[in-house]
Amino acid sequence: MRAPDSDLPLVLKDARIVARDVTILDRITLTVSTGSPTVVIGPNGSGKTTLLRAAMGIIPLTSGDIIWGGREPAAPRRHAIVFQRPAMLRRSAAANVRYALAAAGVPRAERHERAAELLRLVGLEKLAGRPAKRLSGGEQQRLALARALARDPTVLFLDEPTASLDPYATKAIEDIVSAVSAQGVKVVMSTHDLGQAKRLAGEVVLLHRGRLVENTPAPDFFVNPRTEEARKFIAGELLV
Repeated sequence: MRAPDSDLPLVLKDARIVARDVTILDRITLTVSTGSPTVVIGPNGSGKTTLLRAAMGIIPLTSGDIIWGGREPAAPRRHAIVFQRPAMLRRSAAANVRYALAAAGVPRAERHERAAELLRLVGLEKLAGRPAKRLSGGEQQRLALARALARDPTVLFLDEPTASLDPYATKAIEDIVSAVSAQGVKVVMSTHDLGQAKRLAGEVVLLHRGRLVENTPAPDFFVNPRTEEARKFIAGELLV
């Protein structure tokens, strides 16, 4: 897998989303550059999912700008997202991946071998022929990652990919995140798990009530948080 950085940095400038008079994102300014995963944390309702979907282009901004690699307003093709509860196609695991490869424009002659490579990457090569809907929750999430990686993305957005998974399945997902990050894919991931953020993050983005509270390298965030909201969140206290 090779993911050039021509689509980075990803820049959000005063990104604001309002729905039914409720401000969901409140003038977020953020730059996402190459390197280790950017992990977005915050309490429920803080805007994590909305931020990822807006960056992906799924939700339009009410105001502000999203700029990829210095180009405005065009977004790149090579970005992908995995949702917390991905939908599985009614076909085998391998066929799910081949479908994603076809959608990405990969020639038919290359799809079988490429699908096998992606299934090996996510540890599902022995389950290639199993119906996707019969896989466990953790296996389905790994299959969703393989489908997303079929696009050979520059940036991979992950929306709480280990929510509700057991520790074994969580570790499997984290290992994949680390592997694709090491291959040059920029991972932008939301999570409610501070331990996971410590294990994976190169930088941390803390959101609260739609506002960007902190955006710092992970070691600085956990050792020396700058804001009271960050200190409370790290300590497990309720943010109101």
